[in-house]
Amino acid sequence: MEDLTLTVLLLLGFAALAAGFVDAVVGGGGLIQLPALLIGLPGASPVQILATNKLGSICGTSVSSVTYYRRVRPDPRTFLPLMALAFVGSAAGAVVASQIPRGAFEPIVLVALLLVGAYVLFKPSLGQVTALRFAGRRHTGATMGTGFAIGFYDGALGPGTGSFFVFALVGLLGYGFLEASAKSKMANWATNLAALVVFVPQGAVLWEVGLLMGLCNLVGGYVGARTAVAKGSRFVRVFFIAVVVAFVVKIGGDVLGVW
Repeated sequence: MEDLTLTVLLLLGFAALAAGFVDAVVGGGGLIQLPALLIGLPGASPVQILATNKLGSICGTSVSSVTYYRRVRPDPRTFLPLMALAFVGSAAGAVVASQIPRGAFEPIVLVALLLVGAYVLFKPSLGQVTALRFAGRRHTGATMGTGFAIGFYDGALGPGTGSFFVFALVGLLGYGFLEASAKSKMANWATNLAALVVFVPQGAVLWEVGLLMGLCNLVGGYVGARTAVAKGSRFVRVFFIAVVVAFVVKIGGDVLGVW
């Protein structure tokens, strides 16, 4: 790969900083970081882009996970099985990442985001407080199914994963937005780790770029997690809707060939 200019490095660093903040609050930082990598590294292969993005992302999800855990204290009976199945699903997705065309995912993701955004927008009380819909084994089963399905998507492609985790925990399981964000970060950390377990032995990671972006993502993740904890579920809900709208515009433009 050719040497990168200072301008490109600054672009990638800024994108990673913004992605870390967004990812820590509601997830979905990959829709900022991945396009930046595609623009900044035109000679890199798709697998190199995905792998380098995972290295940058895991730095941010590491610090935001620790911050959320220390300040929110989420229930390990939920986040541990969620993380475990998210790890397995992500590893499976990463194995087939190079065989699945991006175009096969985008229309499905667009429809899902439209439904998610509309549901949250027209149900103002959703996620303000935790009111679990399942108990016991049903709760654990729903948690594990969510972890595997979204984990597989993250390993195979990834953008919007954190937002899907947040919505599933709020809409399906009944958590408040703040606690859902905390658990989603831990699950997202597990999916990033699983993907790297697959990508690193393949030699797909561009380490210099990934570590630079990782440092910036870490700073953004720390600030984002502290902001979300300080402002609470109402702030996270509003931020969630804004990010989903941005995702719909971005992915909708891709599907329609606007961009």
